[in-house]
Amino acid sequence: MLRALTMLLASGAECAFETIVPIIIDPDDSAADKTRTVEAMKKYMAIREKLDFSNPNLNKFYKTEIKPVDGMANFGFPLNNTRDCLFKDFIKVGELSKESRALVSLLFSEKNLNSDMKVGFKGNPNIGSVVLNQFGTSQHYKDFANGFKEGDRIFIISSIFGGTGASGFPLLLKTLRSDKSSQSWNLISNAKIGAVTVLPYFQVSQDDNSGVDSSTFLSKTKSALAYYENNISKNGSVDALYYIGDNIPASYANHDGGSEQKNNAHLIELCSALGILNFAKMSDSELAGDTKHFEYGLDSNDDAIHSIVFSDLGKKTKEDIQKPLTQLLLMHKYLTYKLHDEYRHQPWAIDNGLNKAFFDDDFFSNVQAFSNYYVEWLSEMSNNTRSFSPFNIGRIKPLFSLINGKSANRPWTIIPFLLKDYALFDNALNSNFKKWNKAANKEQKFMEVFYRATEKLVQQKFNM
Repeated sequence: MLRALTMLLASGAECAFETIVPIIIDPDDSAADKTRTVEAMKKYMAIREKLDFSNPNLNKFYKTEIKPVDGMANFGFPLNNTRDCLFKDFIKVGELSKESRALVSLLFSEKNLNSDMKVGFKGNPNIGSVVLNQFGTSQHYKDFANGFKEGDRIFIISSIFGGTGASGFPLLLKTLRSDKSSQSWNLISNAKIGAVTVLPYFQVSQDDNSGVDSSTFLSKTKSALAYYENNISKNGSVDALYYIGDNIPASYANHDGGSEQKNNAHLIELCSALGILNFAKMSDSELAGDTKHFEYGLDSNDDAIHSIVFSDLGKKTKEDIQKPLTQLLLMHKYLTYKLHDEYRHQPWAIDNGLNKAFFDDDFFSNVQAFSNYYVEWLSEMSNNTRSFSPFNIGRIKPLFSLINGKSANRPWTIIPFLLKDYALFDNALNSNFKKWNKAANKEQKFMEVFYRATEKLVQQKFNM
């Protein structure tokens, strides 16, 4: 979900809060999905720190700040004593009395007790609920709490059918609402808290040697839903709760974790990220009273639709993401297929001092790398089940046939009639933009000209 949120924010999707502070609670430090999400957020931060979002700048690419809690490396909340440690050693079974060991054997199977926790809790929330109890007493929690300010909000992302998320959500919520050990405890306990809990949307291949068994996902989900209803929703400890899942599950290889756990991006993760943006824009009065529950649906009469395009989304969702995602993809296509042939003789580059030294520097390298991450993310969603395929990602020409199910407007003046594809893009880049900040740094000018040009193009070609 963090990966999807990062891509949305990079595209300029509207976020009602100026800053997002991600905290990842996951003992599996080597998980490939986690690693590439962290890398994308770091690139995002490196790009954004060179940009200015004050007037008269119009650019919305990378507008929302992403930053970690001070002292928290790689956005990760470290869990003590989970690396190279079996669960039975974590709870010190060997030091327990005979009676206590008998109780432990009732609560945990032999497989549970011999579980290695370095890659997480492998779909066992009973293990996670014990290990994650350390959350509220850690220095990193205190660092987070001490930085909490009036008006800040909290949003919790978790799965309901796994181990870490299913066990962590209730424990985390309990700590946030009841812990009084920090100087900001009153602000946190009364803060608006939202959460998205993800129901099963994928299955893994059967492997008797793995700790993950997707045949148990539904039974775990039913049990957790009943618990959430009685212990979270009814007591109002969360202000907004988003449920999301899919009855057409994707299929992944069975990996307990580590560097092999690299699943394709999925529409469900994008929709979950949209829940964060929805929660951020809701007013305190809208969130007052009993817990608000939300579900995500498609604006389609075909329940079994396997490939989603923009027209299948609800009107509000389409308005929120179609324009920014299209703008960022247009920028990617120009950077990939045309920039190095054009910048040496195009006014938009020459007049702003965007020369070879600029395009060889770290800033542009980060922009290009993130742009590739973005297209990789789109490609993975389009190849998943169920797929989200709003774009013809591989199309180079005609450039404006890139939106699946949507035709571009025909040109209506004589000059654009003579220009098409990347020539029309150059024409937009070379526009005489109003209220241009000539004193801005080169990084700002680069991003500003591409934002304004792509905004002009999507309005002209697609009425966005």
